[in-house]
Amino acid sequence: MNKHFDDSRYYLSRAGEHAKLGLSETVEPYARRVRELIGRESEPEPEPNRLEAVRDGVVDLERNAAGQARGVVGSARATLSRSDAADSADDR
Repeated sequence: MNKHFDDSRYYLSRAGEHAKLGLSETVEPYARRVRELIGRESEPEPEPNRLEAVRDGVVDLERNAAGQARGVVGSARATLSRSDAADSADDR
């Protein structure tokens, strides 16, 4: 019987979340219009939470590492092509 109560509590909380989302989506145009009429600017964007900040940091690190890897590979290729050219000149 307890499982049924847990299930119903879960579905009620999900229904509440969906109702909140639907209500905020419906009211948003009116709230924006009221803010414009009374001279308030729109609500500021919320600061990123810790997970988003860490995720952004990891993406930045990944981009930096990829750029550095490309640079190292390019310089290695240039070095190898120069050494190949020098070896072929020595063979003549």
